[in-house]
Amino acid sequence: MNARETAFLSLMKVENSGAYPNIELSYAIERNGLSGAERALYTALFYGVIERKLTLDYIIRVLSDRADNDIDPNIRIILRLGLYQLLYMTKIPESAAVNESVKLARRFYAKKNSEAFINAVLRSFLRRRDSISYPNKEKNPVAYLSVCYSVPEWICRLWLDTYGMDKIIKILETINTAPAMTLTVNTLKTSPAEFLHALTAAGIKADMGTLTKNSVRLRTSLPMENLSPFEGRFFVQDEASALCVAVMDAAPGDTVLDACACPGGKSFGMAMTMENKGSILSLDLHKNKLSLIEKGASSLGITIIRTDVQNAALPREGMPVFDRVLCDVPCSGLGVLAKKPDIRYKTEEDIRRLPALQAKILETNAGYVKSGGVLVYSTCTLNPAENGEIVSSFLKNHPEFSLCPFKAGRIKSGGMCEILPYEYQTDGFFIAKLRKKDAESGAQKTE
Repeated sequence: MNARETAFLSLMKVENSGAYPNIELSYAIERNGLSGAERALYTALFYGVIERKLTLDYIIRVLSDRADNDIDPNIRIILRLGLYQLLYMTKIPESAAVNESVKLARRFYAKKNSEAFINAVLRSFLRRRDSISYPNKEKNPVAYLSVCYSVPEWICRLWLDTYGMDKIIKILETINTAPAMTLTVNTLKTSPAEFLHALTAAGIKADMGTLTKNSVRLRTSLPMENLSPFEGRFFVQDEASALCVAVMDAAPGDTVLDACACPGGKSFGMAMTMENKGSILSLDLHKNKLSLIEKGASSLGITIIRTDVQNAALPREGMPVFDRVLCDVPCSGLGVLAKKPDIRYKTEEDIRRLPALQAKILETNAGYVKSGGVLVYSTCTLNPAENGEIVSSFLKNHPEFSLCPFKAGRIKSGGMCEILPYEYQTDGFFIAKLRKKDAESGAQKTE
């Protein structure tokens, strides 16, 4: 089965059966033995159509003589695939994009007139592509942003109110660009410079990170198996997450709690800054995910991490206190849309329940911080209700905590920091660092 056929079937599973895109991607590649150019084409089509779905559907609506409800869902998927190639994959000949889309209908969909309909819509696009009318940017900015960047209107409205037009366009342009793969170097085994040299010697082009000192950014995407010779010397981690580790500033001998730890990258990073000395308790709600941390720690040569199952929102009887506590809470994920394009299709209702949960997690785990200790709250989202508002509300009710200024990587902050995706080509991220007053003096320690 070729890349286009595989992409069509995978998109059917996502659209009609609710399959998780990342799991379907891995399964489809392995099941169909895709490699090289076919694998790259499949991945681009699969993720690209998911990412640009709203834009593609708008164009279908403009070009089609059928009402939305009269277009079969599977025919719509084929049209999206064809239009995506015509709009965003300029190296593919237009004739190939049209003809291969018609072939998909012929192979997988035998309803009368389906092939003619697909051919007509795609060829209409070729004739009219420069005259299609999109929502007016000045008169209806939310609709304009939603259609042109394929992001639901509620997110566009939220970001427009929060950041303004100039910043939101930069954010949207960045999240619709394929992100670079970033690796955190295992400093227990090698140095960033040595690791970069080893990659270069193997023909893998990479550069040192722009935000944190132990990150290496690959210039082009490549299958994970290409990195297998370097197993144990790195793990995949966005620089914004690596920055969170730097803000924690865990030192050798510290006791650390990672309250929502899976898949484990921040626990690994902290173990490295601790030189594998001290202890880290990595907790997560899902028992089946803890094996990811255990296997990762073993591969990296980390011995100070202990895992256990725990709902971070609920108190744990007999819990000790820690020098440093990290609450990297479940969030809406609006900062990682470049890597997980399906997240953009969550509804506003899906997101509204999160702040209450996040506040509860912060409240619960603040109780495990030693006097004079550090509490870090972080998310990978761009939503004030999940970020600064949570921290500000917590500080109002907990005078024993205050914001702790920090300098980490290239960032200097008074205690709360938001990273926008376009600033360093990273995930969107939020970090707040708090210090608990020393019980004896009542004073705050300084960094």
